[in-house]
Formats: sequence, C-alpha cells, structure tokens
Amino acid sequence: MKRILLILAVLATWQQWDRIEPMLFGNNQQVAGHGEVILYATSWCGYCAKTREFLDERGIAYTERDIETSTDARRAYDALGGRGVPVLKVNGKVIHGYDPQGILAAY
Repeated sequence: MKRILLILAVLATWQQWDRIEPMLFGNNQQVAGHGEVILYATSWCGYCAKTREFLDERGIAYTERDIETSTDARRAYDALGGRGVPVLKVNGKVIHGYDPQGILAAY
C-alpha cells in the first residue's frame, strides 16, 4: 500500500512540476529578451492555457490569434504546418505544442 501511495505521489508531482518548481526554487526563469511571440490557439485548449500561463508568469509579451474565430489566423496557422494547438512563432522559429524550454530557447 505504501508503494502505491508513493507511486501516486510521484506521478502527481511529475504532472504538476511546472507549477511546483517555481514554488520550490523561485521563478529564476524570468526572461529579459525582446522578441515577437505569436500564439496560435483556441479558447478551449488546455495546453494553450498552460502556454498562456507560462508566458504570463515570465513576463513574455505575446499576440494571441484564435484559429477558430479568425480566417487570417487559420491561414497563418496552416502555413506554419499547424496540426494541433498551440503553435507558437517565436522570433521566426515555429514551436508545436506546449514546450517551455523550446519557447525560452527561441526567445
């Protein structure tokens, strides 16, 4: 029984690590760079919400384009090879999915 509880605790920690890490180690990943960040997203997407939260926590300014409500946003998304959301264009580099390290590297 103890092993099962330990495994569940480890899994829960792993799933929520992006929220736990700043509490444990402080928010050392503040970004001072400047660059253009465009987020192609939908209103209902959970990973889009996590991406918004990640960008907001680090003070990274971004422009959000909803691919379901804007035909121009949908065309741009398709041109970037969109096959799921979120898709980000960070300083010209395209990032598919929720990828915090990729965002920071491109920024």
